[in-house]
Amino acid sequence: MKKTFLILFTTLSALTQAQEIKPIPTVNVTGEGKIKIVPDQVSITIGVESKGTNSVEVKKENDIKIDAVLKSIKKFGIAKEDFQTARVALYPNYDYEKKRQTYGALQTIEVLLRDLSKYDALMSDLTATGVNRIDNVIFKSSQFKQLQSDARKLAVKDAKAKAEDFATGLGQKIGRAVSISDNSQGYEPPRPVMYKAMAMADAGAPERETLAPGELEVIVNVNVSFVLE
Repeated sequence: MKKTFLILFTTLSALTQAQEIKPIPTVNVTGEGKIKIVPDQVSITIGVESKGTNSVEVKKENDIKIDAVLKSIKKFGIAKEDFQTARVALYPNYDYEKKRQTYGALQTIEVLLRDLSKYDALMSDLTATGVNRIDNVIFKSSQFKQLQSDARKLAVKDAKAKAEDFATGLGQKIGRAVSISDNSQGYEPPRPVMYKAMAMADAGAPERETLAPGELEVIVNVNVSFVLE
């Protein structure tokens, strides 16, 4: 009998506590912070590809050209930590029509150029030393982390403004934020909104502008829940 009473008492207490817990009314909104800026850096992946019938000679030719490319990069005052080998490959090619075996050698180098004004002169020099591929171009900003921080603050302000609009329409007010989550799609430095295709300058050709960096967009999206009063 005592056990039955104890179970009944515990059950009633739990029901009473459940009735006392009331859900907190909230308004859930999303906010976006967006900042545009002209990039001041560019990451370029360049390559030297050599072909021939003798694998040893093909690799040797490729190494000689890469040596010249590295010296050219250093000549422009680019710090050693701003360039590195990205890929090295030696591969066979078989021509079934001519029934002939050939070989290809490829080396690529990633270069971070922190002074865009040097781009055309650098690419002209690199082309003259043997670069015959441009595999990738990514524009960046040296201020990316600060811009990202500023975009976060704008995103939160945007979310709060939306919440206030909803609350005002209901004749209520918003209180403190009870949760916030970052809904941004990663934090890799974004690509430019637009840029022109680049043509490598011919050796000896007059200097010309071939780079249009456009603008970068730093975008942050957040989800925020505010108490509805």
